[in-house]
Amino acid sequence: MDRNRLVSVIMPTYNAGKYLADSINSILNQSYKNLELLITDDASTDPTTLQFLQEFASKDNRVDILYLKENHGAGYARNKSIERAKGRYIAFCDSDDRWTTDKLEKQIA
Repeated sequence: MDRNRLVSVIMPTYNAGKYLADSINSILNQSYKNLELLITDDASTDPTTLQFLQEFASKDNRVDILYLKENHGAGYARNKSIERAKGRYIAFCDSDDRWTTDKLEKQIA
């Protein structure tokens, strides 16, 4: 990974199992591949959310997940991901959003 062009994608999540797979896939399927996906789970209680997070982290080494023990809100979770970011650039994606496959490529250009 070229750290000079690495994009750190920040995603807070909380009980978002219904939307999470589509959102994460839209990031991992970007035409621009030099990215890390930093997810901070804000103490989800939904088993589907936790299952999806574990599956994605085990399949793709660009996915890094932090599990909070207590719910603090989306802003706190975002900040926890920002603290772990290694990229030159930061992009934000909520756990119920989806990106077009060329979003990052266009923004980096």
